Amino acid sequence: MSPQATTLRAARSTARDAGPDAASGRTGRLGHWGLLLLLGWVAQVAVRLWLASGQTMPVATPDEAGYLFAARVIDGGPGADMSYGTVYRGGYALLLLPAFWLADDPVTVYRICLVINALISAAMLPLAYLMLRRLRVAPNWSYAMGHVTALLPCVLFFAEFVLTDAVLPVAVFGWLLLTHSWLTAGPETSRARRTLYGAAAAMTVAYVYASHTRGAILLIVHAGIVLAAVAFRWRGWRSAAVATAAMGAVAGAGMLLNDSLLPALYPGGDNDLSGNLARRLTTVDGYGWVLSLGTGQVWYQIVATGGLAGIGLVTIAVVAVRRGTPPRLRALSLAVLATIAGIAFATSAALPVEYRIGNYVYGRYLACVTPVLFVVGAAVLLRATLRTVLRTAAATAALAVAGAGVVQWYAGDLLSEYTYTLFDFPEVSFLTWNWSEFHLWHATLAGLVLLGLALIAARLPRHGPAVLAGLLVIVNVAAVTTATTQISRPLVQNLTAYTDLRGKTDLDAQRSIAVDWNVPWTVRLGLFYWAWDSKGTLFDARWTPPPRNVDLVVLHWPENVPATASWKDAPNGWRVVDSRRSPEGDWVAWRSPSGGRDDIAGR
Repeated sequence: MSPQATTLRAARSTARDAGPDAASGRTGRLGHWGLLLLLGWVAQVAVRLWLASGQTMPVATPDEAGYLFAARVIDGGPGADMSYGTVYRGGYALLLLPAFWLADDPVTVYRICLVINALISAAMLPLAYLMLRRLRVAPNWSYAMGHVTALLPCVLFFAEFVLTDAVLPVAVFGWLLLTHSWLTAGPETSRARRTLYGAAAAMTVAYVYASHTRGAILLIVHAGIVLAAVAFRWRGWRSAAVATAAMGAVAGAGMLLNDSLLPALYPGGDNDLSGNLARRLTTVDGYGWVLSLGTGQVWYQIVATGGLAGIGLVTIAVVAVRRGTPPRLRALSLAVLATIAGIAFATSAALPVEYRIGNYVYGRYLACVTPVLFVVGAAVLLRATLRTVLRTAAATAALAVAGAGVVQWYAGDLLSEYTYTLFDFPEVSFLTWNWSEFHLWHATLAGLVLLGLALIAARLPRHGPAVLAGLLVIVNVAAVTTATTQISRPLVQNLTAYTDLRGKTDLDAQRSIAVDWNVPWTVRLGLFYWAWDSKGTLFDARWTPPPRNVDLVVLHWPENVPATASWKDAPNGWRVVDSRRSPEGDWVAWRSPSGGRDDIAGR
C-alpha cells in the first residue's frame, strides 16, 4: 500500500471512528502507555539537562541575549541597548520569567531557563507518538520513533540555548495536531470539545507569532484554514468565530507586549528586516536571492535528517495534489507546504547580507517544521510497500541533488570564501566530519547514504523497525553530542574568558554600564550579561565622549596603546579595572569613583 493510500485510509478512519480521540485514545488511554510516555518524557528532560550542563552564558548571540534581556525587562529589570539589531519578541521571554523569580545572578537565571527549555522540548516525544498513532503506526513503533523524533538535532541541540528554537518545534507540532483535531473530530465529539480544539490551535499559532516573526506565516496559514473550514462547512461559524477571537486576542496581546519592549531594548531602532523584505520582493535580483536561499533551507532539512524529512515532504506534496484526497486532509497538507514555503522564502527575503555561508544554506528557520516532515517520513518507511518507499526515496534524492545544484549555481565560490560559522551547521558538520569548512556535495552524499541505510534497516526481516530506530537514535545522539563538544562548550569557554568581569569589579554595586559601539557586538552583549543588574547603553567613542553619569564605561582598546591611555580625557577618579585582548575584540573597562566598592582584584 502506498504512503498516500495509507494516509488517506487513516484520514477516513479517523473521521469515522470519532476522529482524533479514537486515533490516539485506544492506546493512549491504557495506563502502561501513559506511564511509558511519562517516563520517556523524564528521560528526554534528563538528556537535555545533561547536554546543557556546560552552558553558563548566552553564546548564540545576539539571539540568546535578546530573549534574556526581554524577559528581564518584562520582569521589571533594566534594559540593554541592542539598537540596529534584530527585534527579539517577548512571547518566548514570558516562559523564562520563573527563572527571574527564583534567582538573581545571571548564571543561575540562565541555567533555570535551560531547565524550562528541557521541560518543554521533551514534550516532542508524546506529540510525535500521537501523530504516529494517527498515521496508524503500531504503538510500540510509535513510541520508539517518538523518541527518535525528540532526539533530532533540530529539536535537541537548540534546547541547549535560550532560543525560541528550543520551543517552536513543540509549538508548531502541537498547532498542527490541534488543527487536525478541530477539522476531523466526528459528531460523537461534543461541540464544546471541538470548539476547544479550534481555540487552542488558534491560541498556539498566535503565541508562535508573539514569539518570533516566523509566526506571521503560521498566522496567515491558520487564518486560511479557518476561512476554508467555514466556506466548505467543515465547521460552523460559531466555532470559527471563537477560534478567530482567540487568535486575535493572543496575537493582539503579543503585539502590545512586543511594542512595549522596543524603547528598552531598541532605542535607536532595529535592522529594518521589513525593508529588506520589500526590496527583495520588488526586484529581479531579489527574487533570485529569495528562491535560491529558500531552496538551500529545504536542502538542509533533507540532508540533516538523512532524507526522512524529504520523504515526508514528498508524501505531503503528493497527498495535497492527489485526486481523491479527503478535503480536510488536503487542506492540512497544503497548510504544511504553505508554512514551509512561507518560512523559507520570507526569511530569505528578510535576511541581510552577512557574508557567511549560512546565508545560502541554513537549518534553523525551518527546524520548527522539520519534526513534522520527519514523522511522516518515518511512517512511510514503517508502513508503505517497498515499491512506494523506493519511489519516494528516489524523489527525495532527486530533490536533494537539485537543491544542492541550485545552491552551487547561485552561491558558487562564496561557499568557500564566506565565513563558516560552526553554529549554523551542527548536523552537516557531523555528517561530513568537518568543523572548519563547508562541503556541499560531501554533505549531500552523506545524507543520501544515511537515507539508503535507513531504507535497508527498515526492510530487515522481523526486526527492521527496531534496527531503524536504533540507527537513527545513534546518529542523532552522536550528532548532538559532537555538536555540544565541538560547538557549545568551546563557545562558552571562549566567550567567558573574553568577557567575564566578575573577578575584577563588584558588579552588584553598579547600576549602569555604557559600552563603546566599536567594541564587537558579541563582547558588548557578554558584558551586558555579566553586569546583570546594570542598565546597558551604547555610545560611539569616535563621535561622542564617553558618558560620565554611569558606573562603568567600556571602550575599544586600540593596538599599541596602554590600557590607561584608551580614554585620553578620563575624569579624575576614574580608573581602569580590567582590559582584554581577544580574537573577539579588544576592550578596556573604566570604573567611576561612585561605581561601587573597591575592585575585587585590589582587595
